[in-house]
Order: sequence, then structure tokens, then C-alpha cells
Amino acid sequence: MDRLTSTTLLPETFGGAKDDMSEQFMIIWAQIRAPLIVPLLNVAVFLCLIMSVMLFIEKVYMTIVIILVKMFGKKPDKMYKWEALKDDVESGYPKVLVQIPMFNEKEVYQMSIGAACGLSWPSDRIIIQVLDDSTDPNTKNMVSMECQRWSSKGINIKYEIRENRNGYKAGALKEGLTHQYVKECDYVAIFDADFQPEPDFLWRTIPFLVHNPELGLVQARWKFANADECLLTRLQEMSLDYHFTVEQEVGSSTYAFFGFNGTAGVWRIAALEEAGGWKDRTTVEDMDLAVRASLKGWKFLYLGSLMVKNELPSTFKAYRFQQHRWSCGPANLFRKMLMEIIKNKKVTLWKKVHVIYSFFFVRKIIAHIVTFVFYCIVLPSTVLVPEVQIPKWGAVYIPATITILNAVGTPRSLHLMVFWILFENVMSLHRTKATFIGLLEAGRVNEWIVTEKLGDALRLKPAIRAFKRPRFRFADRIHLLEISTGVFLFICGCYDIAFGKNHYCFFLFIQASAFLIMGFGYIGTFVPNS
Repeated sequence: MDRLTSTTLLPETFGGAKDDMSEQFMIIWAQIRAPLIVPLLNVAVFLCLIMSVMLFIEKVYMTIVIILVKMFGKKPDKMYKWEALKDDVESGYPKVLVQIPMFNEKEVYQMSIGAACGLSWPSDRIIIQVLDDSTDPNTKNMVSMECQRWSSKGINIKYEIRENRNGYKAGALKEGLTHQYVKECDYVAIFDADFQPEPDFLWRTIPFLVHNPELGLVQARWKFANADECLLTRLQEMSLDYHFTVEQEVGSSTYAFFGFNGTAGVWRIAALEEAGGWKDRTTVEDMDLAVRASLKGWKFLYLGSLMVKNELPSTFKAYRFQQHRWSCGPANLFRKMLMEIIKNKKVTLWKKVHVIYSFFFVRKIIAHIVTFVFYCIVLPSTVLVPEVQIPKWGAVYIPATITILNAVGTPRSLHLMVFWILFENVMSLHRTKATFIGLLEAGRVNEWIVTEKLGDALRLKPAIRAFKRPRFRFADRIHLLEISTGVFLFICGCYDIAFGKNHYCFFLFIQASAFLIMGFGYIGTFVPNS
């Protein structure tokens, strides 16, 4: 009888303990909410609204400028002298070096080498330089044989390898310029391993550099060969098209400065050397070089009409690594170069403001932080703390305007705008983390992982895609930060339905779904294991 009684009372005992814990939590929450949580959240809202306004002004400004440029601006061949080079020029055609840095690029090496060797330029005035840092012996052997094949056809192609990978891509490019045969070259064109320039690329770029001695760089636009491969590549296209359609164009038209994209561009070797050459102090060696060259007074030209085919990362893993590098590097470079830019006496104050405020602070730092902190942390938190209010212009009007202005770069994908917003918000978590790593120069600040390229490997093997299930380790597809944020947003959405007055639940639920889907790796192309 005693045993029966004690067993019957046990659930009530545990239930009572749970009730006591809940009551204690509510008491503690009530005690810290008014004096601590509410003021902190109010400060966070204030700071986020300031950052939103800064980003909004930057987007509107660039939109106005690009409209004026399109309506009244001069075309590149009107801004700078351009004349076709002729056979009878006194000094002959300039000698051009074409560099192709590679690292285990077994899927794309043939395409890139073939495209470079197919460039139309006098054969005695061009050198193709393949800089192979591959660690895979089979890949190395295949690249070497491909170079020999083109050499047998009369192409002046050099296959260069190093004993180590010091400096990664920057180190390879730097060492490539030290060879004796490079001393005769005036210009260097750079193409990453997945880039395929058209044969007339040099005829359309080199004349600008020949006839305009103040120009240090001519940058072409990227054209994405695999944009339609999956939703991940379509969404990337929307983000990058804005960069090329607006940001690069505005920088070229107004300040003659923009960040070199690391590929599909031609440098005047004299400008590159005067700027101090390639440095590997950050993971954005291309941006580093561009800023230093700009501070020396060199001008840059962007040719939006000249497109070079390349490949977008179509696996989520590859895209995350790329975005870490692209977000961490600029923040770290900003930390290293801020005082150097301020003290520089060769460029105007207006150009300094553009580089420090617009190029670095707003676009490379504020944009990432405000997207994640405001829309994924602060705004959902106001559901739990209704004393804190966000004005409608900050919660709705500004983000809607920014989104529309970003999306116009890719009109064909306007119907994907909602997916793009959710995708960018999720990736802002990863970018914000990388930005703080760069600013604080923390652990992964110099992590360099080459973006995986698939080339035509999957497109040429439809049978594999159709009948072979991808094999993967489940743990490789789990991203705990994304999943944790998704759970937080889901809880906030449930709370908003039960007790809230802000009616954010619809946004919170779909954004939580996006975080969870990407947190479990269900986006992008799945690559079958061999």
C-alpha cells in the first residue's frame, strides 16, 4: 500500500518541481527584463536603424548614379581613348602575359587552357603561363600534358610549378612574374581556372591601356555559364549581377576605382609593380592590390559589355567557403589599410571617403551585420519583448526598397525575389561571422580553401545523376549555427501567434524554414561520390 502511494505521488512531485522551475524563471525574467533587456534591445534597435539608413542611402545613391550614367554618361571608348592597334605601330604590338593559376582543377583545366590558347593576338607577342599548385599527382600530370599538347601546336605556353603553396593564389601570381621571360611583357591578363575568355578579349582591352597611360587596370564582367543549374546558382546570379551592373559601373564611372575581381582583368605590369605587387596578408589579394594601386594614383576601367564565361559554385559547401573568404578578407583588409588610406596624399579627399565609407564600411561590413543582426535577431526578439517597438519604415519600407534595388540587376529572376531575400538573410549569418573574424583577426582569418568547380562533370553524365544516389556523411551537411537560428526564429513565431501583437509570425516561420533547410544542407547540387 505504501509502495502504491509513493508511486502515485511521483508524477505530482515532478510536476510540482517543473512548476517551481517555471515560476523561478518567470520571476528572474521579470526582474531583469525592465532594467536590462529592454534598454539593451532599444540600443540594438537604434543602432540597427542607423545602419539600415546608411545602407539605404548608399543603395539609393548608387541607383541614381547608375541611372544618370545610363542616360547621360559616356561610354568607355568616349571616356578614354580607344583605337584599334595596327600592324605598323612603331614599337610593334605590346607583349602580353596570360596567367592561369590552378589548384587541383581536374574538371576545368582543359577549358581554361584551351580558351587562353585560343586568344587572338600575334603569336610572338603573347605568353600563356599556367601556374599549377596542384597537390594531386594525377591532376598535375594531366595539366602538364595539356600544356605540352598546346606547345606542340606552336603556342608559347609555360607550365610553372612551385615547391610549396606559400601565399596561395597571391604567392603563385607573384612568383609567376619573377621569371626572366616576363620582363619583356607590358601587360598581364589573369583568368581563374574556370574562366573562358572569348578570342577577341585582348583586342578589346589592351588598346585602352596602350592609349591611356593613367589606366592601370581594365576589368571585364563575369558571365555565368551554369546560372540555371539549380536554385543556389540562380540566387547567386541575382547578387553578383547587382555587383557588376551597379557597383562596378558606378565605381568606374565616378571615381575610377572599384575592387579588382581577381580574374577576367588586364593589369599594366608597371602599375602592379608600383603598388607593391601581390601580397598574401589577407584572403582578398585582388582587392588589396586594387586599393594600393588606386592610392598610387592609377585609374581603373570597367567594361560591362565585355563578358567572360565562368562557373558559379553549385554545391552549398563550396559556396560557404567562398563567402567566408569574400567576407572575412575585406574586413581584415579594412583593418590593415584604414590608416594608410587616411594618410595618403596622392588621391583626393572625396576618393578617400568613397573607399573608406562606401566601398569598405557600408558595403563590406555594415551590409552583412545589419542584415543578420537586425532581421534575424533584433526584430524577432521584439516579439518576446513587446515594450520595444520598431518603426514601420525601418521594419518594412527600407528593407523592401533595398531588396527591389538589389533585384533589378537580374530582371529574369524577379519571381525568385522572396527566395533571394530568405537566402541572403541565411547567408548573412555566415558573412557576419566571417566579418568579425576579419575585423578581430581571429582564428580562421587567413583560411584559404579553393572554391570547388564541377565543370561539365555532372552535365556530361546524366546517367549518374539519374540513377546513382549521392553518398555523403550526414554530419558534413549539418550546420549548427543555421539550425540554432532557425529554431530561435520558430520559437519567436510561435510566441507571436500566442501572445504577440506585431504580426511578424509569417516572416518568422518562412525565415525559420529557410535557416533549417540550409542548416541541414538541402540546397545546391549534390555531387555523387565515386
